[in-house]
Amino acid sequence: MKSYKPLSLGLTIGLLIGLLLAGSHQVFAKRNNPELELPLNDIQLFTDIYARIKKDYVEEVGDEKLLEGAIRGMLSSLDPHSSYLSQDEFKELQIGTTGEFGGLGIEVGMENGFVRVISPIEDTPADKAGVKAGDVIIKLDETQVKGLTLNEAVKLMRGKRGSKILLTIVREGEAKPLEITVVRDVIRVKSVRSRILEPGYGYIRISSFQSKTTRNVIAALEKLLKKSDQNLAGLILDLRNNPGGVLTGAVGVSDIFLSDGELIVFTKGRVEDAELNYSASTNDSINGAPVVVLINEGSASASEIVAGALQDHNRAVIMGQKSFGKGSVQTILPLKESAALKLTTARYYTPSGKSIQNEGIVPDILVKEIHGGEDEENKRFQFVREADLQGHLENNQENGEQEPQKEVKHITIAVDSEEDAVLNEALSILKDLANRKDEDTASA
Repeated sequence: MKSYKPLSLGLTIGLLIGLLLAGSHQVFAKRNNPELELPLNDIQLFTDIYARIKKDYVEEVGDEKLLEGAIRGMLSSLDPHSSYLSQDEFKELQIGTTGEFGGLGIEVGMENGFVRVISPIEDTPADKAGVKAGDVIIKLDETQVKGLTLNEAVKLMRGKRGSKILLTIVREGEAKPLEITVVRDVIRVKSVRSRILEPGYGYIRISSFQSKTTRNVIAALEKLLKKSDQNLAGLILDLRNNPGGVLTGAVGVSDIFLSDGELIVFTKGRVEDAELNYSASTNDSINGAPVVVLINEGSASASEIVAGALQDHNRAVIMGQKSFGKGSVQTILPLKESAALKLTTARYYTPSGKSIQNEGIVPDILVKEIHGGEDEENKRFQFVREADLQGHLENNQENGEQEPQKEVKHITIAVDSEEDAVLNEALSILKDLANRKDEDTASA
């Protein structure tokens, strides 16, 4: 943010009032649109409070700190995803979408003054050290997290490659806080991984949606097709614990499996620029081979767009747990001095018109995971979803507007730490779908 020279109290308040008066002709000129009028009385209240802080606060406070604090407070009162990005924060956001940044390898958010882990990123130091989604970080080395901003906490977690940090973590089901040492590293996130599960059956895992995700999925598919003599019998697309990312990545991945012209997602907002439709521009890259998409409570945003598009077009069977439920779109608006405004500008809707805000994607096959028995399952940490976040947007969709929910199949799977039982079950389901497709083709 631009560095301001210290101003006298009189000059500071004079400038604030001057800015108010300078815009007053616009206020009166727009009386036909009350939404655009400035609340003069409330702005006067703001300047009064500003003056009182400058004059009476126990310590001298700089104008830059007060003004930035006012901006951050204004945005934080809107919803959990709108925020002011300083120059450093904006730079980190840009680096994050390219898939390379420094740190521990965790997606984090602020919850009741503590840092909550949304999801550890695969094969990063935090993931390897045992940090889990839902963990609440209460101490960073000897520093208490309570009282820090999210940016301050993130800065403490940054550091030179090879240096260590001790995380004190509260985890549901644990009697006392855990201490986990993580060795910092340069995080290069490979968002797409793939392999052949069995002859003819492929697997693609997307850990986050970045600017290069679509091309990486296409490349992964080409390798799988080559290994299967250009004839995949079926594919599992794993979006579990994928916190989302760039919208274009979700649109591009959906396009790979849909037919030209099929709607992927559309957005609605208050301004014309927020009204957008995204449709497939190519044809199905695997010729209609069955697809099973794995999701869970940690699948959010862009992950939900993909799952919703493939579900609505009956292109894939969605399997797992109900997803996170983030159905809003954030626009990054660059400001001067390389800062930016991240503002929620629209809600997005699946092709059938469903809003998943606070609701999430309900799988076609809903999986209940049992870890070591029913009693153990009941003690498992319940993921925090969008609806649990303070200040979340409401769904804003009238009752009856959504189509009736399809019949959901419920299955229970005993989870073993040695292998991915959910993936094994998904493969069995995929085989069954492929066999049915072959039978239908033979009958035709």
